[in-house]
Amino acid sequence: MAEDYYQILGVDKKASMDEIKKAYRKLAVKWHPDKNPNNKAAEEKFKKISEAYAVLSDSQKRQQYDTFGSADQFRQQYSQEDIFRGFDLNEILRSFGFGGARGGRTTFRTSRRGGGGFQEYEDPFADLFGSMGGGAARRQYANVPQKGQDAEYNLSISLEESVLGAEKKISFQIENRVEDINVKIPPGISTGKKLRLPGKGLSGYNGGPNGDLYLNINVLSHPIFTRDGNDLYIEKTIKFTQAVLGTTIDVPIIDGSVKRIKISPGTQNNTKIRMKGYGIPNFKSSSKGDQYVKITIEVPKKLSDRQAKLVRQLAEEGI
Repeated sequence: MAEDYYQILGVDKKASMDEIKKAYRKLAVKWHPDKNPNNKAAEEKFKKISEAYAVLSDSQKRQQYDTFGSADQFRQQYSQEDIFRGFDLNEILRSFGFGGARGGRTTFRTSRRGGGGFQEYEDPFADLFGSMGGGAARRQYANVPQKGQDAEYNLSISLEESVLGAEKKISFQIENRVEDINVKIPPGISTGKKLRLPGKGLSGYNGGPNGDLYLNINVLSHPIFTRDGNDLYIEKTIKFTQAVLGTTIDVPIIDGSVKRIKISPGTQNNTKIRMKGYGIPNFKSSSKGDQYVKITIEVPKKLSDRQAKLVRQLAEEGI
């Protein structure tokens, strides 16, 4: 079962910062190594609650975590360095009445996703548990530019916008800034596709470039048209006599225009009439799908005496 930082701290997803801090304090007092000497299970528990607090006590990290939904998915995108960046375990423990980590801090090297090279960072638990031998090393960062993390945004568009293309303005908050971006929606895009906006993600490190922003496209349902691949479908109802004798009907097109089509005599119920080239543009080529008109024949529920007499005469003729 995927771990959840909120469950680890025992708080609701809507918990305030004060509630999160109170929950962590209570658990830290219970599981602190000084309270549980030589207890490996307690050490692991303390590490988990500290990791959860490092993320949920930081508004930016918490916002990013909420988009992933589980600690496991969050760890796939963020290294331990990212999770504990700006998190001073010593200071926090001192505020809770503990002496903090024993001895100096330990620094070790790790690779970081999103860019080349290595960085050095402090392990917030190394001195606390004595697992890395202590020391007086200070925090150092190699001057290697690091690309920022990518971000995602769920964008819903209308069927018309997905077929015809559009320009939309979106506004969202990322880190400490509000971004207003004009987005060009290419014709033919469908639900599940992603649009990449270079440099619109999280800020880079050491002068590195920003990450990218990925727009997750969701096409809303339409009251008239339905989509199947690059084809569009629409239903039209005609009278029984029109199906028998033939007629012409006006059919809406997704671009707002109307096309008149011919209904052949003897058309059967559920017949599909193909309108070639009136569908959706192919997302990666210049070809287009088709539009299909599904014919439904309306059978009258009530007849006048004269109408009933005529139908009986038709029945006697074998129709």
